[in-house]
Amino acid sequence: MKITMIGTGYVGLVSGACLADQGNDVVCLDVDKRKIELLRSGGIPIHEPGLEALVKRNAQAGRLRFTTDIEPSVHHGTVQFIAVGTPPDEDGSADLRYVAEAARSIGRHMRDYKVVVDKSTVPVGTADRVREAIGEELRARGVDVPYSVVSNPEFLKEGAAVEDFMKPDRVVIGADDERATQIMRAVYAPFQRNHERMLVMDVRSAELTKYAANAMLATRISFMNELANLAEKLGADIEQVRQGIGSDPRIGYDFLYAGCGYGGSCFPKDVRALQRTAGRAGLPLRILHAVEQANDAQKRRLTQKISERL
Repeated sequence: MKITMIGTGYVGLVSGACLADQGNDVVCLDVDKRKIELLRSGGIPIHEPGLEALVKRNAQAGRLRFTTDIEPSVHHGTVQFIAVGTPPDEDGSADLRYVAEAARSIGRHMRDYKVVVDKSTVPVGTADRVREAIGEELRARGVDVPYSVVSNPEFLKEGAAVEDFMKPDRVVIGADDERATQIMRAVYAPFQRNHERMLVMDVRSAELTKYAANAMLATRISFMNELANLAEKLGADIEQVRQGIGSDPRIGYDFLYAGCGYGGSCFPKDVRALQRTAGRAGLPLRILHAVEQANDAQKRRLTQKISERL
């Protein structure tokens, strides 16, 4: 299948390379000329175990190409993945300018049916904005070309992204028409040969699923940090507590380690973005507000302990 990956950041490069490794003809598009030149020369702009060999193997086989040329990239792929950055805006909401521009670029140049896939982490309602942006460009050109917009959030862990993509525990597809659903089933068929991993739902539910997953994991981390602080005051061992509650299959062991708070590129911005979405809907998420407050306090906990000890 011919696939275009718009964006060669962490998600786009890993996804593009893994899809190419399954025999797809993948073109990765990026406006950053230096990044594209690096990739063409065999370099990798990020560190991720197994990714360099994967990119090199598929580039040499001709299944993975890198370009800054927008028009031929749009013409290439029946499936157009949007995997651009969604950095936090000043108010904590997701900045969708790059997603919107990618959608407009598709609308300016498409000539036949496309499945446009939101792979970036985006708030609920983004697919509607993408659909409208493409429609505006088509109307400006005076043409009527069919297209579908799909939500396909990523669930990749840094340090295990290639493994996560190749052997996913679930593939979430948000689609509102059967044609797009069947195409997405074909794209992911090689990754679920052992058993069915695909969860097909409506677009808005898929968009919310990504934020809900990260918010739940952040909640577990903050809760364990709060318990760790309490355990220290009470003379209890938080590691033994972790084993005691983690052995309950309803709870499990994942993300129950106490530490200095969550960070990284996803959890902080996704928690804030989900709070902004809930606030605009008139239903503030009080638990998430507490999660963020607990995490902010935990970041200072280590320096406080050092200060008290010394």
